[in-house]
Amino acid sequence: MSDMPYPDALRVDAFDKVRGVQRYAADNARPGLAHAVLATATIARGTVRRIDAAAARAVPGVRLVLTHEELNGLKPPGFLMGGGYGFQSIQPITSPHIAYRGQPIALVVADNLEAAAEGARLIRADYAAEPHQVTLDAPEADIVAQADSPLPKPMFADVKAGEADAAYAAAAIRIEADFRHPPQHQNPIEMLSTVAEWRDGHLTVHEGTQNAEAIRHGLARQLGIEPERITVLSPSAGGGFGQKNSLQAHTVLAAEAARRLERPVKLVVTRAQIFHDSSFRPASRHRIRLGADTAGRMVALIHETDSQTSRHDLFPTQYTELSARLYGIAGFRGRERLVRTDVQTPGYMRAPYEHPAAFAVECCVDELAYRLGRDPVALRLANDTTADPITGQPYSSRYLAECLRRGAARFGWDRRSMEPGSMRAEDGSLMGWGVAIGAYKAATAAAIARLRLSADGAVTFSVGVHEMGQGIRTAIFAVLVRRLGVEPGRITLEIGSTGTTPQHLTAGSWGTATAIPAAEEVCDALLRALETLPSRLSLAERLRAAGRPYLEVEVSRRAPGQPEAVMGRLTSGLPAAMGPAYPGYVSFSHVAHFVEVRVEPSTRRIRVPRVVSVADCGRVISPRTAASQLRGGVIWGIGAALREVSEVDVRYGGFLNADLAEYVLPVHADIGTIDVEFVDAPDPRLNAAGVKGLGEVSMVGVAPAIANAVHHATGRRLRALPIRVEDLL
Repeated sequence: MSDMPYPDALRVDAFDKVRGVQRYAADNARPGLAHAVLATATIARGTVRRIDAAAARAVPGVRLVLTHEELNGLKPPGFLMGGGYGFQSIQPITSPHIAYRGQPIALVVADNLEAAAEGARLIRADYAAEPHQVTLDAPEADIVAQADSPLPKPMFADVKAGEADAAYAAAAIRIEADFRHPPQHQNPIEMLSTVAEWRDGHLTVHEGTQNAEAIRHGLARQLGIEPERITVLSPSAGGGFGQKNSLQAHTVLAAEAARRLERPVKLVVTRAQIFHDSSFRPASRHRIRLGADTAGRMVALIHETDSQTSRHDLFPTQYTELSARLYGIAGFRGRERLVRTDVQTPGYMRAPYEHPAAFAVECCVDELAYRLGRDPVALRLANDTTADPITGQPYSSRYLAECLRRGAARFGWDRRSMEPGSMRAEDGSLMGWGVAIGAYKAATAAAIARLRLSADGAVTFSVGVHEMGQGIRTAIFAVLVRRLGVEPGRITLEIGSTGTTPQHLTAGSWGTATAIPAAEEVCDALLRALETLPSRLSLAERLRAAGRPYLEVEVSRRAPGQPEAVMGRLTSGLPAAMGPAYPGYVSFSHVAHFVEVRVEPSTRRIRVPRVVSVADCGRVISPRTAASQLRGGVIWGIGAALREVSEVDVRYGGFLNADLAEYVLPVHADIGTIDVEFVDAPDPRLNAAGVKGLGEVSMVGVAPAIANAVHHATGRRLRALPIRVEDLL
């Protein structure tokens, strides 16, 4: 492929979205549709002693009520991180056991939504409550050392390099600090929703998802049928951010209700129920010890974490995968512990480990700069590296220093005075400038891609990837148009739905880095297959000249170093990704964020009028959607730093602010200018297209950049998120 940058192009789905043409699962309104609503538990832990559904069944229009008494034969899906398909191992409404507040206890299905909601409201349950624990302040018996757990090793082992403790003890300058990060919830615009329909023994599921194949195989396990009897359709999802990365607890309930009623069933999980019936970012605590010599060389970093998990699953953590590799620190020791709590199993929310870990580490690096009297950008540049400190292998590419230099120039960093509180805005507000860096593994996954060229010039392309609004369709179109010379209107993409090529989980910023190299390779295969035909004709004309109605090619590709056996995981709906370590090198995407904050002197209200972010994500295939991804990550970082927290009441369990009125998110008035730029240097060692991930890394480092800017404005070091007005009073 050419080494020239890709040209900017319009989003291929832009007009459909703004005109409302795009259809999502909950838009489905097929004839005969029944509506389902969940009833949920009001205790944090215990057992249902008796459930009364008589009043619900008596509501006019109610056709079916399912409780654990009717569903006790339904199989669990298995936990995604334990060889299963579900976001957690348990399946609600299959036993009287209550593991967390808000757990579904009944499903009511009716001819219309109003009757189903009324029926769910009338479900009555008598409980035997048990003591519960919902915070990190748990007894020792509920704390599990991840390194000693049954979780797979070495993936979830403690990370260690050199002699960190000895180096820290001998360091001339030592920084020690504790950081707290709250639980948080994704709130995609599209809520969790399913339409299930059976025809002649075949189940069709319409659901917005990041993992159609997991839904297909997981439902097959739960329902006791062959995966070939299930089709999952998810051409587009209205946001995911990790929440939709596996089989949800409600999906099989809709499928079972549809099977029993012999009519299609729609189940839309309410916003409040999503806070309790899907994964979330767990609460975590981080203890950082950072040591350096008097010249500013960082010699030791010790990162110890406690992170929330459920009582029924161990959700693993990898906070130290990031902290070990942000800088070239020879002495590193990480220790990660899991705290069992009475909640649904947490999961992967955008930049799941990297966002909290960067907050902890980058705030300490900024503090180190002040202890040394060094410029924070200069200190970071002085501790950059070309080799991975954990494995000793070189990085496939690392343009972090370039991100810092470009970002500093665009931001005007040289005009910054070092002294906290020394800069004022025209309106008298305290002004602070902060910087932080971020990184995220450059993962990629196994994939099968299929390309069909018809004699009429139409092109059909299929690969395992999902469109959640990140713009993957536009990126794929860019490759097909450029390589094959076809018009965009002649291209059909088959993605996100089973029945084509295996639809691998799209998460972890490996979607583009998986789909684009596969698209490049299958285009090459098609062009090779056409070499024997007359070359001075267009591709379609060559087919017609040869009397062939179509030509179809297929390629299989694996991440560098993956064995052939990984294709079995791909075709069975299990994760088949790899990274950041590959044979011979380690690969990460990088970003540098520069933030300006304004702190009002009397009310201490914090505003973020200006951000400059520069990312190293390899070759940028779709500049327009990449810029959108980077800006979106910055906005989320602002929200995570100043707004977002899932509030918990230890007396009752569950989450108190389970709606968009009280789960505070940034609005337009909170967002100023976000100036983004890309290094746009391909990484050919990772793949021929030179692509690395962007969606996750874009958020990493925003929160500490804001915290560091707040310190610069006020002189206060804040070590808990979100940062609130009362923290500055």
